[in-house]
Amino acid sequence: MLDLKVIQENFEEVKKKLANRGQPQVVTDLDEVYHLSTEIKDLTQQAQVRREKRNKISDEVKKLKMTGGEVSGLIEESRRIGEEITAIEKESKNLEEKLKSLLLRLPNIPHDSVPVGKTAEDNVMVRVVGQPPVFDFEPLPHWDIGTNLGILDFERAAKIAGSRFALYFGPGARLERALISFMLDLHTKEKGFKEVLPPFIANEASLTGTGNLPKFAEDLFRLEGFDWYLIPTAEVPLTNIYRGETIDGGKLPERFVAYTPCFRSEAGSYGKDIRGLVRQHQFNKVEMMIFSLPEKSLDELEYMTSCAEEVLKRLGLAYRVVALSTGDMGFASGKTYDLEVWMPARNSYMEISSCSDCFDFQARRAQIKFKRDQKARPEFVHTLNGSGLAIGRTVSAILENYQQKDGSVIVPEALRPYLGGLEAIKR
Repeated sequence: MLDLKVIQENFEEVKKKLANRGQPQVVTDLDEVYHLSTEIKDLTQQAQVRREKRNKISDEVKKLKMTGGEVSGLIEESRRIGEEITAIEKESKNLEEKLKSLLLRLPNIPHDSVPVGKTAEDNVMVRVVGQPPVFDFEPLPHWDIGTNLGILDFERAAKIAGSRFALYFGPGARLERALISFMLDLHTKEKGFKEVLPPFIANEASLTGTGNLPKFAEDLFRLEGFDWYLIPTAEVPLTNIYRGETIDGGKLPERFVAYTPCFRSEAGSYGKDIRGLVRQHQFNKVEMMIFSLPEKSLDELEYMTSCAEEVLKRLGLAYRVVALSTGDMGFASGKTYDLEVWMPARNSYMEISSCSDCFDFQARRAQIKFKRDQKARPEFVHTLNGSGLAIGRTVSAILENYQQKDGSVIVPEALRPYLGGLEAIKR
């Protein structure tokens, strides 16, 4: 959530930055926020003037009663003023609820370092790492590779649940599990993250805190009859660990990592990546989460991104890092780097991780604060999140990049200890 005071005091600047997101409705909502806040302020002043007038009348009534004077007219006037105050307060409350609703729908303000643009075409290349493999045969897409090897079955998954689900068998299931363990070990043993096993279900307050609600309700799976949703990412439970709390600033940064299944309706993505493991309703992911001091959060974003990159480096996968433009960033993000892995069957790169600095946007929604010392005033913490990595997409990248002419797939060396020394997945 944006700071209302910042909006009021820097309205034109905030409006310009939000306009760079390329969403006309956002600017319309911002105008309404400013108008409502001004109206509420005016109503507050009106109520205060009337309270002061009523207090003066009350003092006059007391004096007149002591001298036996007539007070009925003053009492009637006081009653009328009280009714006006009640009406003003009711109107103000209604406007405040509308204002809060609009504030919850405003996205984060892009950081000054974010490239201005309308779409992904305006993203800026930061670096390219590794060389894509060269094949002396036509590389297959991962869904064909997995089906031919008998480790992936999408048809039977559709029979069980529906489209955009997968069944893993044998080495395929072990590969998925190996990747989870490998990523968690890397982040916890070498990168300073603390492992967490959170709930896979979250309540409305938690999803509001991260920015998934109210605006993106259609992307979520809600449990009928409950105030519960299946989590779209571990970012939700991890961010809400400290919801409504004040953290000891001496503990920051705090870095958490978690494996969870993720559940998304993929609303609006019909016809996009409908085959394979890229865009499913249920998928596994290892997620990084950092609570940071405000002045250190951009450094933490660079660190988080490097941790995600390390996974790809050790798996021997070619990738690139791009800085997302203002028009391509997520709702809660103030700055984002995407990691895109090379996919031979596409002959192009595909997003496999997104690392974002949300600054105080989520912390303000979830009321997560810190104190630099016992006597210091509470401040909003900065929150960051990033995939480290999306497991299904990593499986798809391994199958395509390590495929062999005979249909087998070489297992990256970093994963072999997790697969009992298995060097290749064969028919």
